[in-house]
This record gives sequence, structure tokens and C-alpha cells, in this order.
Amino acid sequence: MSRTVAFVGLGHMGAPMATNLVKAGHLVRGHDLVADALDAAARAGVQPARTAAEAVTDAEVVITMLPAGRHVLDLYESVLSAAGPGTLFVDCSTIDVADARTAHERAAAAGMRALDAPVSGGVVGAEAATLTFMAGGEEHEFAEARPLLQAMGKKVVHCGGAGAGQAAKICNNMILGISMIAVSEAFVLGESLGLSHQALYDVASTASGQCWALSVNCPVPGPVPASPANRDYRPGFAASLMAKDLGLAANAVRAGGVQAELGLRAAELYAAYAGRAGTAEDFSGIVRAIRDQSGEKA
Repeated sequence: MSRTVAFVGLGHMGAPMATNLVKAGHLVRGHDLVADALDAAARAGVQPARTAAEAVTDAEVVITMLPAGRHVLDLYESVLSAAGPGTLFVDCSTIDVADARTAHERAAAAGMRALDAPVSGGVVGAEAATLTFMAGGEEHEFAEARPLLQAMGKKVVHCGGAGAGQAAKICNNMILGISMIAVSEAFVLGESLGLSHQALYDVASTASGQCWALSVNCPVPGPVPASPANRDYRPGFAASLMAKDLGLAANAVRAGGVQAELGLRAAELYAAYAGRAGTAEDFSGIVRAIRDQSGEKA
């Protein structure tokens, strides 16, 4: 069934997601503060809106893909009054769990419905419509949003109530960040012991060290040709985004009093690495920082 969808946030992730909704037959009215992003989305079939309020007017579903919680909450403050009663707001940004729950509350207070549905899969997944969506909210809202999410991804999981999608996202990325550091340290250790990258990969990828950070996003060039390591660490999933997600996880760890030493240390390491690499390098490039700090040759 075709829906009228407002899509606010047409950056590297949002633009291909909105385009895939157009390809699925939905009428998509989009807005972005960056004129070039809006123009590019328009060329892909998204109807451009001059303001976010214009985009959400008469929309059945409003999807947002924004950098941080403050942007989501500020947007909701400005557009909830422009949407029709009962409009479903689906936030696909990765934000703090507390901010996600506040967004739900503000939507409900304005007579709207809400779902937090952050994604995993990066720009490649957004372009190929193979994202994984982790959704938090009521079952009815999830069921309504599911066909739209399926048009943009290959797996859609209802994780629980308000904020549960964000909780699943930061837990998943804490695993990923820790794993990438462990894999990178192992490769640098292997180098110091005279072990080739290929030999270590051939063993670990079929043994107990196997994980996504090794077999899909291998941090050294050679063993996995499609990994960013073979493209001078062009992202992929930028180091700054991993640092952001681990920072959110660290906030939740501290707030919950959870004993998570590796998660907190991973957040520190990625914050330092992202301070240098920013959006220019994939998060797997942290292997170079580990190598440099170990006194190895780059």
C-alpha cells in the first residue's frame, strides 16, 4: 500500500533510504537544511519541501534521520503542531535512549504516535536496502511502520517499548567497537611476531576468533577485498560515528551502574582516534593508531 511519507534528514544515510521508499512506490516529501542534499534527493524522485513543517503537512508517516538527540527533539518541537492528529513519527537516528523516550513522550503529548528505529548497515546498506532496523515502541505502531522499514532494509526487529530500539543499537555497536579493537590488536601483535595477515586471517576466520569485525570489515588490507582497509580506510562506517555510538553506550553504562570496563575503554580509544580521523576514515582504521602507538611501522 502506497503511503505519503515525510523524510527529514537527507544526508549520506537518509538520501538513499528515502530513494528506496520512492522505488517502493511511496510518495516521499523530503527536507534537508543542505540545499545540495535536497536537490540530489529531488533528482531521485523525492518531492522537495522548503521547510520541515511543509514536509510533514498531510504526511501519514514522518521519518527522521538526524545527527543527534538534540536535533530530533528540536525538530519535534517545531513540526509536531504541523502534522495531522495521529501521525506516526519514526526516528531512525542513533540517539541517547533518554532522548528517544523524551521524543516518544513529546509526540504522545501532541496527539501523535512514535517509534524509535535506528539502523545498522551503513551507507552501503542504505543504498542496497539491506539495513537492519531495531524498533522501540508499541506493537501497533511497529506493525504500521514495518512495510516502510522493509522497503529500506532486509531485517526489522521489534525490540520492545519506547527507547528499546536505541538500547539495542548501542549495545550492538559496543560489541562491534570492542571487537574491532580486539581484532586490530591481534593483527598488530601478529605483525610483531612475524605472522602474516593472511595466515592470521585464515586461522581466526575459521576458529574461535571469528567475528564480523574480522570476516567482513577486516582492519588490514588483503584478506577481505571488500573491506575499507583496501581503500585506504575510506568509510564505510566512519570513526566519528563509532565514537558517537560508543559515547552513547558509555553514558548508558554510567547511568545504569553497569560494570563494563571494556565498553568504557573502547569509548575512550575511539574518542581519541576520531579526534584525528573524524569522518575521513573508517572505524577499522583504528588498527593504524594501535600500530603507531606500538612503535610498529605503518
